Amino acid sequence: MLLSLVTVAANAQQKTTKVKKDEVDYVNPLIGTAATGFAKGLDGGGTMPCVNVPFAMTNFVAQTGENKMSKMSYTYEDNSVIGLMASHQPTVWMGDYGYVSVMPQIGNLRVLPEERKLMFDHKDEVAKPYYYSVKLKAAANTNIKAEIAGSNTCGMFRFTFPKADQAHLIIQGINLNPTLTDWANDFKVRMKELRGYVHVDTVNNEITGYNPDRQSAQLGPPLKNFKGYFIIKFDKPIRSYGTWDNQTIKKRSKEQFGTRMGAYVSFKTTGNTVVKVTVATSFISIDQARHNLKREIPDWDFEKVVKSTRDNWQQQLKKVQVADITDGQKTIFYTALFHTLLFPREFSEYGRYYSAFDDKIHNGVSYNDYSLWDTFRALHPLLTLTQPERVNDMVKSLLQMYQEGGWMPMWPNPTYTNIMIGTHADAVIADAYVKGFRGYNIALAYEALHKDAFAAPDGDVQKKWGDRDLWTSFEARGGLTNYHKLGYIPVDKTKESVSRTIEYGIDDYCVAQLAKALGKTSDYNQLMGWSKNYKNVYNSSTGFMAPRNADGSWSAQSDSGFTEGTKWTYTFGAMQDVPGMIALMGGEKAFADKLTHNFNDGHYRADNEPGHHYIYLFNYCGMPWKAQELVRQHTSWQNFRNAPIGINGNDDCGQTSAWYIFSTMGFYPVTPASGLYSIGAPQFPYIAMNLQNGNKLVIKATGLSAQNKYVKSVTFNGVAIKDHTISHEQISHGGTLAFTMTNIPQKD
Repeated sequence: MLLSLVTVAANAQQKTTKVKKDEVDYVNPLIGTAATGFAKGLDGGGTMPCVNVPFAMTNFVAQTGENKMSKMSYTYEDNSVIGLMASHQPTVWMGDYGYVSVMPQIGNLRVLPEERKLMFDHKDEVAKPYYYSVKLKAAANTNIKAEIAGSNTCGMFRFTFPKADQAHLIIQGINLNPTLTDWANDFKVRMKELRGYVHVDTVNNEITGYNPDRQSAQLGPPLKNFKGYFIIKFDKPIRSYGTWDNQTIKKRSKEQFGTRMGAYVSFKTTGNTVVKVTVATSFISIDQARHNLKREIPDWDFEKVVKSTRDNWQQQLKKVQVADITDGQKTIFYTALFHTLLFPREFSEYGRYYSAFDDKIHNGVSYNDYSLWDTFRALHPLLTLTQPERVNDMVKSLLQMYQEGGWMPMWPNPTYTNIMIGTHADAVIADAYVKGFRGYNIALAYEALHKDAFAAPDGDVQKKWGDRDLWTSFEARGGLTNYHKLGYIPVDKTKESVSRTIEYGIDDYCVAQLAKALGKTSDYNQLMGWSKNYKNVYNSSTGFMAPRNADGSWSAQSDSGFTEGTKWTYTFGAMQDVPGMIALMGGEKAFADKLTHNFNDGHYRADNEPGHHYIYLFNYCGMPWKAQELVRQHTSWQNFRNAPIGINGNDDCGQTSAWYIFSTMGFYPVTPASGLYSIGAPQFPYIAMNLQNGNKLVIKATGLSAQNKYVKSVTFNGVAIKDHTISHEQISHGGTLAFTMTNIPQKD
């Protein structure tokens, strides 16, 4: 008889099992779920203990509060649950869409979230990537056990009820709560336009419906046909049922439209009564949701779903093996790897997908929820190593969005949003091309990248393009007109001007690499010229990147014009031209001195993506030992811990975790589309990564210890590395990257 995986999960969580752990068993999905960071001024990780397969379309999670943009569905500091949720919220700063939830209850029927919530204690909680459970305090000394198993588009909930004359399952199909919106002026419009729907079917023992809500809808174009469809099936016959709309409960009602509403089923329990509920989701149709359910959960075998999802995670996580480290370190590492395997989410449903860019159904494969401003830096480069089989489809998905909507997205959720800055899909695609990925229409790719680099968005010079402005049109590279005309973006014309100037230069460099490869010499020369535009916002009198006005004068507001940061955050931001930055700032010594001040004086923020490459810049100015020292410091407990307050700063759809994975391995992709990695210092004695085509990369650190954090020498396949760089081409063919560690900083 097979040992119950649910039992193994519970025992592993409570540290009582002696069963040998697989890689998946080290994952702690509660890491990063706290809302507040470990250090003052830092946000929490913005993660959630979701149960689903890697890159799943739908995340199944306990909902501890009403989520919105800036609040996750699960927050560790909360002590109550309002439902088990099928969610599509990718991260804390983006919205949910097409969601639905199911909540167990006994006693008098209470349908609104604030009334139906049940308290819980974290000691009664088990969280694994393939299983979640919690005991909900339904009454004095009485609990309801709630469990989650999840797959890709579908999940199963299992509820164990105590004896009760009145037991209920409450379905919430849509939740437009005006007290939660940050967009008061737009909310009345959404309330009029959006109406969810539920239908109770006593013949097929199910509740069907759809939810057209997108919490970030005000930041993108309208979508007439968008709906999150769902089917909720029960393994017990529906006898007593009804619908509800706000506070109005309608017994025996089978159909309901509304903006804050749902349905319910009621029954009598005799004690330890188990009720199973399957939830199927789709963005195509109810029929597609039914097809998804047949593919993923064809019967009521809860344990079978748990095992299948566990096996899926294990297959992906075991691609990277670590040795000679503590269990605590393994938990941090494999949880970080887990976080890099969630987004962008797979959006297609067995050969078809709904496009939120032309509001139509298409054949093909699709991914969505790309946090591109964050993830072009480390996550997507990591996926070229850990998930090469998905890279071409991720690129094709971005190109499909271009064909269907006219532009590639900046931050799709699931359609265009003008969140953050830059067209960093350019970097993702160019980086994939440089690394040898060709499974997409290359001519179309260049067309899309060329448009980003050369075409200004509609109304460019009339708009300020402020962060999270209500939708008028797609932003693309807002301010591009002046960027081309003046060589920089003026602060008196466009918001976030300095950051835009620097980041547009990064994208120009990336597009240039594709232009060069395709023989488009004129475009290449033009783009490489623009990639140096960051120099035009460097104020040599202050030694910082600074805002300039359209007339060429420096703005008196020296800290204006930046995105989520200050002049310290962006002064070293031109990752596409590190030698050029060094020369601009007076040479290696002057550059190194200023970079050292950035770290020593508390300006560096490990939680902020624009600085994720800063540690490695010491390699370029004669101080590699300093990079090695800082890698040790910033991959430590200071920023990563085995605790809910486990990630300093938002994980941003796996970007921060990808930075951690690269940094522990001993190399980092400083410049996208260059095909090169900058050598740091490994943090584990042994790491092995299974690559494509059966190749394997082994990383060894001989003599590594808390004191021996510096690199004495490094070789790849026995050949010494002298310039602190290694190519993707070398790594992709496999081999041994061998470090000899010492306690003495090496000056060369």
